[in-house]
Formats: sequence, structure tokens, C-alpha cells
Amino acid sequence: MNLIQRLEQWGDNHHPKWLDFIRIALGLFLCYKSVTFLIDTSYLVSLMNKANMGVSSFMIVLFGQFIIIVTLLSGIFMIMGLHTRIICMIQIPILIAAILLLNLKGTGVRSAVEFSLTILTLAVLVGFLFIGDGPLSYDKLFHEEDKSYRAEHEQLFK
Repeated sequence: MNLIQRLEQWGDNHHPKWLDFIRIALGLFLCYKSVTFLIDTSYLVSLMNKANMGVSSFMIVLFGQFIIIVTLLSGIFMIMGLHTRIICMIQIPILIAAILLLNLKGTGVRSAVEFSLTILTLAVLVGFLFIGDGPLSYDKLFHEEDKSYRAEHEQLFK
């Protein structure tokens, strides 16, 4: 059994239900941030312009819209508890890029608060990368239904 499988198994066995409420709050926060970026796309674009990525403004807007959509879907999946570890792996690089963007000179006081929230969100995502969905998730519900279906129809799986 490799390290990732052992970490997954440890996370599945040591996951109290109260952590699910933190996962749901994280999903709600991701949805909130994506909606605020959707409403104020110019702020996201200005942050990305300060990074001097060497691409056209159209590509920056397109990339910003992609980030908004991915973050909104990630938030929805986190709320429901669907593929939490995969969602964490998708969101972690986005948040690392956000930390780098917010750390640029001249981003202002608004970014100092967002920088702190981004660090906290990144830490929680890394935690859920290891501990997974939890007992109050659709993944767990589907897994239990799959077990009961296999038990009822055991001859089909032989």
C-alpha cells in the first residue's frame, strides 16, 4: 500500500462529523468568492494584469472567467461532498497563484484581508486533501448504496 492510499485510509477512518460542517462552510465560501469575482471581474483582471503575464487582455479575461467557473463548481461539489480530494487538488494550484498575485507590491489593504483568507482557505483545502469527504457526503452515501447493491446482487459480481 503506497503513501497516498494509507493517507486516504487514515482520513476515511479518522473523520468526525463536525469536520463536514467545515467542508460545507468551505464550499459556501468558494461559491461566495466566485460570485463576488463574477460581479467584480475588473478586480480579478486588474490583479492578473499586475502580474505581467505577457498575454493579451482577452486571454486574461478568459482565464479569469475560467477560474470563476471552476471555483463555483468546486464550491458546489465541496458542499455536497462529491470528489472532495479531487476538488482540493484542483483548487490548491488556483489558491497558490492567488497568493502569488496578492503578494505583489501595490495591491492595497483589500488584498491584505484577502491574502489572509486565501492562506486560511489553502490550509483547510490541504487538510481536506488528506481527510477526504466524511460521513455526511454524497460520496459516502453512494459508496454505502453500492455496498448494499453488491451484497444483494452478489452473483453478478463474481
